[in-house]
Amino acid sequence: MTFAIILAIALCLDAVMGEPRGLWSRLPHPAVLMGKAVSAFDRTLNVGAHRRMKGVFAIATLACAAALTGWALQSLGPIITLLGAAILLAQRSLVDHVQDVATGLRQSDQAGRDAVAMIVSRDVSDSTPSATARSAIESLSENFSDGVIAPAFWFLVAGLPGIVVYKMVNTADSTVGYLTPRHAEFGWASARLDDLLNWIPARLTALLIALVGRAAHHQRAIRADAGLHRSPNAGWPEAAMAYAMSIALAGPRSYHGEVSDLAWVNGNGRRDLTPRDIDAAIAIVWKAWGLTVVAALGLGGLIWAF
Repeated sequence: MTFAIILAIALCLDAVMGEPRGLWSRLPHPAVLMGKAVSAFDRTLNVGAHRRMKGVFAIATLACAAALTGWALQSLGPIITLLGAAILLAQRSLVDHVQDVATGLRQSDQAGRDAVAMIVSRDVSDSTPSATARSAIESLSENFSDGVIAPAFWFLVAGLPGIVVYKMVNTADSTVGYLTPRHAEFGWASARLDDLLNWIPARLTALLIALVGRAAHHQRAIRADAGLHRSPNAGWPEAAMAYAMSIALAGPRSYHGEVSDLAWVNGNGRRDLTPRDIDAAIAIVWKAWGLTVVAALGLGGLIWAF
């Protein structure tokens, strides 16, 4: 089987199975092991002088170890490769977590805030229902890129080593890539490498969302608004979702007690959001997922034919 066909099957397997609680209650999830590895380097190397160079060494070592692990597992055959790819994709778990926010908001404002606090890093303690829904849709858009399209892309490029390396770098960025005083130097290399690995996938994600959301004619506006985001990549799927739904995303929010006056994405869009908007965003993501599966099958067919 080609990587494209394996990817299509893995996407479907992840969509059906998600994260089996019975399995991961007994075994550590690969993402948890990656997080522990990053934290170990953080504890031992993120001290004293030359922290930036130590961070470069850390992510280079982690990426090499990830590549070797992926290569070793892939050498065991296509079934292991398939299972490994399915485990490292996150469509079902992403959708389930975001759906929990809509379900929570339908129960009470606080239930919605509690649910969205599980998937975002911003302060949502005083979040209005509309702001809670907006946070969930933004998280859905960004994490569809990070958790589904980017891993799928790097699996197509380099098989299991590619997806394992990507997940390791993405985990490192989530752990030490924040611009905090402790990690500003040590996490620099992880953050920049994560930006590089997500450059193409983020734009592919925006294209997928725009196509299924019938917003392709807004490509210039999507490109312009994506550039307003503080991340070089996260703004692309977020802008595409905003224009696909004719809503405003981003805007001011609070991090660690400080309000960041961030620009609005599609600022002229509707700002009063409800759980129904979360449902609509999830539907768009499922359609984009389906288009990805079809594209993988088509690519696999072409490779097989030629």
